[in-house]
Amino acid sequence: MQEGGRRAILWAFAANLGIALAKFIGWGVTGAASLLAEAIHSIADTGNQGLLLWGGRQAQRAPTPEHPFGYARERYFYAFLVSIVMFVLGSMFAIYEGVEKLLHPSEFARPEVAIAILLVAMALEGSALWNAARAARLEKRGASWWRFVTRSKSPELPVVLLEDLGALLGLLFALVGISLALLTGDPRFDALGSIAIGLLLGAIAVILALETKSLLIGEAVSPDIREIILAAIHENPNVLRVIDLRTQHLGPEQILLGIKVALDPALSLEAIAATIDSIEAVLRERVPAARYIYVEPDLLRELPQIN
Repeated sequence: MQEGGRRAILWAFAANLGIALAKFIGWGVTGAASLLAEAIHSIADTGNQGLLLWGGRQAQRAPTPEHPFGYARERYFYAFLVSIVMFVLGSMFAIYEGVEKLLHPSEFARPEVAIAILLVAMALEGSALWNAARAARLEKRGASWWRFVTRSKSPELPVVLLEDLGALLGLLFALVGISLALLTGDPRFDALGSIAIGLLLGAIAVILALETKSLLIGEAVSPDIREIILAAIHENPNVLRVIDLRTQHLGPEQILLGIKVALDPALSLEAIAATIDSIEAVLRERVPAARYIYVEPDLLRELPQIN
């Protein structure tokens, strides 16, 4: 895990822990359903950051005979687990609490306390989102934010970005719900705020689950990295054609390459071995994340060229 991503996670962890405590105190004082939903949301987010940090640590373990390609996918697994936690603890609870308060509305006390806590929480969440966005700008390289979130091979920053954005919007929903309840005297607006928070968290959880599921199954390298790989192989004068190229991310900084190349049939066994070694050396220089490279030599046949 890159240092910027680690700092963003630690910042979000500390912010969410403090925010959760403040929200629980506010809920205890006011009884506002939106504050309770937001408190559970912050607890879930705090746990999620802990899971991301743990996953990053587990992914650093060395390969073993049972796991010869290492544990890099631990980062994808824990990111997927974060989406499940967000859906179950955050979304489902907020919707349940909102429906319960909607069916059995009750007045809440000290709304000014709830509003003050929400405003402070919004400032803290905003700072966490800004910190995560600053770290992400170094990785997204001019891509749109949506493309970064849905195409990044490193799961931590997209997860933190969506969490922080969801938290900030959730606080806004809670603030609107409590303010409308205060202005109209109808506590059901507070319940509707809780339901809106639950639906928002559910939508974010689904996006995260789909993206991390794809990474867990195994995604190919991006098109630009694929072009770099093909160009490096074609530079070798003994390569007549790239017959097949298979790539897969074992982790954000670990790539598996399976390559079949047609070589000059006049090459000796020693020359073939030297050609393969040269291809591997160039690929490791051009694509440092190419941790595992397997090159299979073959003869030129009537097969489509890989572009």
